[in-house]
Amino acid sequence: MTKIIGQANPNMPWQDKPAGYTEPVWRYSNNPIIQRNATPISNSVFNSAVVPFEDGYAGVFRCDSKSISMDIFAGRSKNGIDWEIDSTPIVFEGDPEVTVREYRYDPRVCKIDDRYYITWCNGAHGPTIGVAWTEDFKTFHQLENAFLPYNRNGVLFPRKINGMYMMLSRPSDTGHTPFGDVFCSQSPDLTFWGKHRWVMGTVPGDDSAWQSKKIGPGAVPIETDEGWLMIYHGVINTCNGFVYRMGVALLDLDEPWKVKARSRNYILAPQELYECVGDVPNVTFPCAALTDAETGRIAIYYGCADTVTGLAFTTVEELMRVMREFPL
Repeated sequence: MTKIIGQANPNMPWQDKPAGYTEPVWRYSNNPIIQRNATPISNSVFNSAVVPFEDGYAGVFRCDSKSISMDIFAGRSKNGIDWEIDSTPIVFEGDPEVTVREYRYDPRVCKIDDRYYITWCNGAHGPTIGVAWTEDFKTFHQLENAFLPYNRNGVLFPRKINGMYMMLSRPSDTGHTPFGDVFCSQSPDLTFWGKHRWVMGTVPGDDSAWQSKKIGPGAVPIETDEGWLMIYHGVINTCNGFVYRMGVALLDLDEPWKVKARSRNYILAPQELYECVGDVPNVTFPCAALTDAETGRIAIYYGCADTVTGLAFTTVEELMRVMREFPL
C-alpha cells in the first residue's frame, strides 16, 4: 500500500466516497465552498491555494475584481471550508524593480521548513512566475521572478531534493498559450534557476485526447514512498473552446523530471453546473491539495469555470489505482 510521507492532518476537510460511486475523485456535497462574491469587490474567486496553518488553515486566493483586475489576497479558515478573505490584495515587500504589479493570478502555496512560499503568475513584461515568502500570512517578502517571460503554473516541491529547491512550470507565450509542456527546474537559493528538464507533454491523437492541447502542474506535489504524486490540469480544444480537466502522474523521488506512471483517463472533469457555467465555461483547475499521512486522504481545492472555488476528495490509493488500471 502506497503511503504519504508527511504530517498527520486528522481534522482536514473530508467526506467519505458516496456509496456506489466508481470515479477516483468525488466532490464536496456543498460545493462551491467559495462563491464569486466572497469579498465586497470580487467578481470571482478561483484558482487559489491553501495550507495548514496554526490551528486551522491559511491561503492565497485569486480574486478578480468587479473591474476585472487580477490580484491575489490572503485568507484564513478554521475548518478549510468556511473562509474569510482579506478585502485588499497582498502588498509585497521587496525590490521596487521586482514588486511592480501588472497583474497577479493563480497562486500556489508551499511550506518549506518554517516558511510558506507563494508562487503565482506575475505580470512582469508578460507572464512569468513570481515568488514570495511569509511566516504569518500578514507580511509577504517578494523574491526575484523565477524565470523570464513567458511562463505560468510555477509549483514548488515541499522540500529540497539532493540539496536543491525544485519547481515545476509550464513555459508559455504572451497569449492564451496554444501549447504547453511541463518542465522541472532547480535552484540552490530560490533566486537562480537552471538545469531545466522536460517532464512530460501533451498527448496527440485519441489515446488521451482530454490533454491533447496543453497541460500544467496543479497542486504542490505530494510525497509518497513510491514517488511524487502530481495532480495537474490538461486541456482539449473543442468546437466550443477549451475544456480543462484534472489528471495524475507519479514522478521519481530523486529525479522528479522522470515520470514513473501517468493515467490516460482524467480524474475529474467539468460536469456540475458551477463547473460548466461561469466566466470561462468548462473548467476544473487544481491549485492545492491537503493530505493526511495517517489515512492517505487528499482534499483537492480547484477553480470552477473561472468563477468559484470547489473542493473534492480522493485518497492516495485511488490515484495509484487509476494509474495502474488506465496507464498511459
